[in-house]
Amino acid sequence: MELKRVVVTGLGAVTPLGNDVETTWSNALAGVSGAGPITHFDASKFKTQFACEVKNFDASSFLDRKKIRTLDLYAQYAMYAAKQAIENSGLESDEKLNRDRVGVIIAAGIGGLHTFEEEAGYYAKNEENGPKYNPFFIPKMIADIASGHVSMEYGFHGPNFGTVSACASSNNAIIDAFNLIRLGKADAIVTGGAEAAIFPAGVGGFNSMHALSTRNDSPETASRPFSKSRDGFVMGEGSVVLILEELEHAKARGAKIYAEVAGGGLSADAYHLTATHPEGLGAILAMRNALEDANMKPEDIDYINVHGTSTPVGDVSEIKAIMEVFGKHAYDLNISSTKSMTGHLLGATGALEAMFSVKSVLEDVVPPTINHEEGDDDENIDYNLNFTFNKAQNRPVRAALSNSFGFGGHNATVIVKKYEE
Repeated sequence: MELKRVVVTGLGAVTPLGNDVETTWSNALAGVSGAGPITHFDASKFKTQFACEVKNFDASSFLDRKKIRTLDLYAQYAMYAAKQAIENSGLESDEKLNRDRVGVIIAAGIGGLHTFEEEAGYYAKNEENGPKYNPFFIPKMIADIASGHVSMEYGFHGPNFGTVSACASSNNAIIDAFNLIRLGKADAIVTGGAEAAIFPAGVGGFNSMHALSTRNDSPETASRPFSKSRDGFVMGEGSVVLILEELEHAKARGAKIYAEVAGGGLSADAYHLTATHPEGLGAILAMRNALEDANMKPEDIDYINVHGTSTPVGDVSEIKAIMEVFGKHAYDLNISSTKSMTGHLLGATGALEAMFSVKSVLEDVVPPTINHEEGDDDENIDYNLNFTFNKAQNRPVRAALSNSFGFGGHNATVIVKKYEE
């Protein structure tokens, strides 16, 4: 069976750097930090009092009040990013579109955490009168519901589900969408991820694990991947959605093609509940699987958007994995962690970084890793590698590889490349 080619024909985003794709991308190239004091709740008694929040988001600008009441914030973000991507792709205006062959796969690592918190708190206040819950509690909370809402909004009857693999979730979603299309099971799939966990349970839970940076005096510089002074990740939120489409279907309707999805690789560390394997064994396998799937050699990759969360152990293990997979070619690569600007969007992070990879391939420019200071070098990291520190770099980008790793040892790697006839 000959596999079909899969291309990206639409993009949508609501992120800590902007509420659309171009604003997010231009701020990333400019090295803007999305971090600041938490506004979603009073975090004054928390160890970490800052995050990379979405700014100036108004769901009422595209949803009516009744609909908003049925959606957790993470699903609101997903609906907005999906709306942008679908409009950007031209799918919605295609009168000949077979909606039975358009699917939706949107990931979340946690789902409706804020809804869960609100309902748990409500019960605690009213337990004397017996349990009483909002009828929307469960359908607002569950991690698959963003996909359901998008499919209902646009009447897409194709494959429809959510993927959950912690911080690898949206890379898993993209790979699932890619495989379904190239196997001929769908013509197009709306895919990506969404997350909104900057609430007491999210921040408090990660604080208790000592996973978050506590650099409260300088939030904008707190996410500093590959710097010796890194002390944990910065939580982010938002949603990014990509339209993946079978090539001939896209060409037939005259769609703009941003890039081609070349391959995807999956693996498990089978090592630890939360920590990556110290030698990067799972990351090595995921990257090699992706290269094999794409029928590409390490030398075909020009840019790696690393997982790069700014944690002491994770950054080192990923670099070890890159050195093992790419060998001498690692020194010809550009490497960057855009989490230095966006923070870590958890289940949505893979989709955001896939979007950055697509834009990098399209425009031949690599966004930076910000917040690296002179003299802030870790003896465990080879700084002869090009980490694209502090300033974007123009260079030919034939193909980009994007890594996402999640609690539970989940690893997912996506490769995108320039589209050529």
